[in-house]
Amino acid sequence: MTRMNTFNSSNSLDQSAQDYALVARAIRYIENQRREQPELADIAGHVGLSDFHFQRLFSRWAGVSPKRFLQALTVEEARRTLTRFGTVLDAAYDTGLSGPGRLHDLFVQCQAATPGEVKSGGAGLNIRYGIEPTPFGNALLGITDRGICALSFVADGDSVEGGENRAIDELRARWPAARLLADRAEVATVVQRIFSGETKRDKPLHLYIKGTNFQMQVWQALLRMPSGSLTTYGDLAQAIGRPSAARAVGGAVGSNAIAWLIPCHRVIRQTGVVDGYRWGSDRKRAMLGWEAGQAAQAGQAAQAA
Repeated sequence: MTRMNTFNSSNSLDQSAQDYALVARAIRYIENQRREQPELADIAGHVGLSDFHFQRLFSRWAGVSPKRFLQALTVEEARRTLTRFGTVLDAAYDTGLSGPGRLHDLFVQCQAATPGEVKSGGAGLNIRYGIEPTPFGNALLGITDRGICALSFVADGDSVEGGENRAIDELRARWPAARLLADRAEVATVVQRIFSGETKRDKPLHLYIKGTNFQMQVWQALLRMPSGSLTTYGDLAQAIGRPSAARAVGGAVGSNAIAWLIPCHRVIRQTGVVDGYRWGSDRKRAMLGWEAGQAAQAGQAAQAA
């Protein structure tokens, strides 16, 4: 697995989280000023950097220039991507592991909590947790002996302490009878695996998920999406054999408690508009732009080889 090779150490993850804070501000500014089509100097000035330093920071974080990144976030490009990958879920189901791109479920395996475990609220379950930097801001990770049970980003705009407390409270509300144990060392190791490209087929990440059968269907479908692809709620409903359930699919996408690994950020509106993300639209745009930039880089490398 190579797509996360930009972030190959704990120090670079911390630096990437710091870079993301400025990138998110830039994305927010561009979104608000999109009709004026701001120049690089305008964007750099908004985040308090020179053109040169902003270009260097952005390219370090995204792997591509601000211009290429922003091109990937336009509605027109989103529509082209939807068209290009419109049947990717069907293809993944039809061809199994020979489907298009790298199927995420080669590296991530899911186990659903039983009805009894759901009803008990996690009684007898120990959840080790911690908050660590990631390329998309600080995130809370919860781990059980059966796998990752939570990965959520700390809300932008909160104070550091307030945002972290809210994330922990949400974890506690999801597993009210479980025992929460702070374990930053283990969490840091797993975060490193998730965001550095160390996950391999012979050592997949395991997820321990609490959800209905329908939600599990939706999340499993998302796991079959290759990086850099997009889908819509309607196409996702079609892929799981429930073409009239687009609204319910939206609910399942929104209730996903394991960000990034179950890539609900890749679901957008049919119009190509990017919004409606549980952890903030700016973060969703950052993820999609970053993945699109990495996909473009990979395509260029393949052509040059």
